[in-house]
Amino acid sequence: MKNDNHWMQHALELARVAGTKGEVPVGALLVRDEDIIGEGYNSPISRHDPSAHAEIIALRTAAVMQQNYRLPGTTLYVTLEPCCMCAGAIIQARVKRLVYAAADPKAGAAGSVFHLLQSEALNHRVEITGGIMADEAGELLRDFFRSRR
Repeated sequence: MKNDNHWMQHALELARVAGTKGEVPVGALLVRDEDIIGEGYNSPISRHDPSAHAEIIALRTAAVMQQNYRLPGTTLYVTLEPCCMCAGAIIQARVKRLVYAAADPKAGAAGSVFHLLQSEALNHRVEITGGIMADEAGELLRDFFRSRR
């Protein structure tokens, strides 16, 4: 937990890359034992893929690197609270912990709108820490959408 700000800073750098490419600025990385095993940033527009969210790309690259679709003992850092699709992938991958920056009051599935990651109806629950560097992530998102108007 002491390194949450360090890793979130890296996720924010990935989010900035997405923003420069015209994508919603969201970045994610997956860490295990102080090593990045997967990372990504939003790219559904450029990839023509509605599932190309930062979290999904980070999980996919980590699964390939680890040669396993299960990623236990990992922590996912993401600059925006995951949506339902990403929360489902996080559960399927058996990610241990999620750390996110800004809450998503319209589509967040880590407690803002839905509570998927800790649902007792599912066979895996994810530890959640929210609000790490939320101001920086929120400002990045606000600036992006302000520039699009």
